[in-house]
Amino acid sequence: MKIAILSCFHPFRGGIAQFNANLLAELGREHEVRAFNFSRQYPSFLFPGKTQYVSDEDEAAAVESEAVLDTANPFNWPRAAAAIRRWEPDILLMRYWMSYFGPSLGYVARRMPRRCKVVAITDNVIPHEPHFFDRPLTRYFLGGVDGCVALCSEVASDLLSIRPDAAYTVLPHPVYTHFGEKLPREEAERRLGIPSGGRNILFFGLIREYKGLDLLIEAFGRLDSRYRLIIAGEPYGPFDKYRKLIDSCPDPSRVHVFPDYIRDSEVKNYFSAADVAVLPYRSATQSGISAVADNFEVPMIVTDVGGLRETIGERGTGIVCSESTPECVAAEIGRFFDTPMLRENCIASIRRVNERLSWNRFCKDLLGFAASLKAESDTR
Repeated sequence: MKIAILSCFHPFRGGIAQFNANLLAELGREHEVRAFNFSRQYPSFLFPGKTQYVSDEDEAAAVESEAVLDTANPFNWPRAAAAIRRWEPDILLMRYWMSYFGPSLGYVARRMPRRCKVVAITDNVIPHEPHFFDRPLTRYFLGGVDGCVALCSEVASDLLSIRPDAAYTVLPHPVYTHFGEKLPREEAERRLGIPSGGRNILFFGLIREYKGLDLLIEAFGRLDSRYRLIIAGEPYGPFDKYRKLIDSCPDPSRVHVFPDYIRDSEVKNYFSAADVAVLPYRSATQSGISAVADNFEVPMIVTDVGGLRETIGERGTGIVCSESTPECVAAEIGRFFDTPMLRENCIASIRRVNERLSWNRFCKDLLGFAASLKAESDTR
């Protein structure tokens, strides 16, 4: 079977590109797969981080791809669609996580021949930071695809609110296994320059308003001297307000900040040093961070938003806070450390989850869903 994937690949960096690289590798074990990349992902003025691209320091593995789609240039879209058509794929997979991509991806989807099934893997259907144009642009995109894979039930619910007749399936995010083996805790702490012996709490990933880092810092200020907070990730916007909150903590020296994009070879340092990872999100669907935490057998404490209860609480791999407040987050952190066997029970659940959330199973279920779409009536 010939499978095309249109999304971002190396030299773009970040979780979406990492997911795509894993997907490409697994599908390529049994099928002929080609990566069709963006020639431009976002215009620079729309990108809030330092760079969209990998650097030499990132150590990300290169992925062979054909750069065809300039998402910001409508005059390019016909050429992009034609390049994919010429390869004559049986299936075209598209990643969708932001309404900005609705026009360009929707245009390409509509230009595929009827024999090619177009399947969207949807991280988000409604963005975490919504705009008035999200629904119409997403509705246009969805009108061009034959079916959607939602990475959690919350995304599926959002999907049906925009396109009630959508053909869809829910396939949980597979576990990331490409960051290397877990290190001995003392070695990880030494690499990070963190004293040993504390209760280490990790906030990992891009720092954005909806991720609620401020709630976690305020919660940390309520904890005693046994605790340490590790903040690792690139800020998307000013870090000043977080720095002020850190400085207002009883002992700011117990907060260790690494405000940069974390390259692949260093990810294991942070998760190997952590007792627990905390996602104090104000809004969410699923999170790719949980796919990393599960790989390193690090339990999670999350707020009860979006699909986090489904992907963390219902699996037993962590604790769900009943309220998105500093008081509640602090209380659950304390309960995690002070309740005998809670951490061990979470780790046992993580090991069971890891057995079924493999890339092999994800791809088999994905292709099974695509095959079922052959009986669907025309949607494009």
